[in-house]
Amino acid sequence: MLSHINAAEAQFRHESEMRMREHALLASMRERRAARSAAAMQTAAPPVAYFTRQTTRATRAAWARPIGIKNCEATACAVA
Repeated sequence: MLSHINAAEAQFRHESEMRMREHALLASMRERRAARSAAAMQTAAPPVAYFTRQTTRATRAAWARPIGIKNCEATACAVA
């Protein structure tokens, strides 16, 4: 019976140490990622606008047009 208790305690200590190491590793990864993103933000060039041309959209009708109709006047649309 005592050997079961000793084994359980040893397993608990082992798992606790593994968990602490894993948490420390994840924390260092988070800190490194944060430091890299902060450094990248400081050295990053200003954003470039690739799509500078402004296009105007056609005025949409207040209702949906039937399927198959290509050109439909905004005032009247024949529905069959």
